[in-house]
Amino acid sequence: MNWIFEPWPWYISGPLIALVMFILLFVGKQFGMSSNLRTACAAVGAGKASDFFRFDWKAERWNLMVVLGAMIGGFIASNYLSDNTVEINPETAEQLAVDYDITSAGSAYLPPEIFSIDALSNPLNIGILLIGGLLVGFGARYAGGCTSGHAISGLSNLQLPSLIAVIGFFIGGLIMIHFIYPLIF
Repeated sequence: MNWIFEPWPWYISGPLIALVMFILLFVGKQFGMSSNLRTACAAVGAGKASDFFRFDWKAERWNLMVVLGAMIGGFIASNYLSDNTVEINPETAEQLAVDYDITSAGSAYLPPEIFSIDALSNPLNIGILLIGGLLVGFGARYAGGCTSGHAISGLSNLQLPSLIAVIGFFIGGLIMIHFIYPLIF
């Protein structure tokens, strides 16, 4: 069972992702996680409030099962198939401790300095989470999908808008981590 506890190498996981995408293309389906938010809203009756949610959501309920499977799989993986730690470069752990006062790097999957109840008592953290969530939600809707939808599904379908979106995600991430993040923290 050790093989399931360790991260899989690219030459195993990559072809498996490609196989899933091929099967989806073969049966005429498209994978994407953010589109499930629209489907879920339509399923609970949001079509009464907005035309955007008025569509045949039952045709997309298969994708809701993907979300359910991802949630169940994530729970099983984090609680039963891992030790909830992440191996990171010692230099990175040292830099996180010195620059951002994150001393649990490498010993906790989610650093409690950022992801704990105590961290939520700080109004700055709540503001960052709210603004970040709003920007991510708006960005995913404006870009026509989330990062996983564009990078995995869109690129495998050879869609030019997905290539442009993925390039934008990458550039935006670089700008955020090198210029904006140091200003905030």
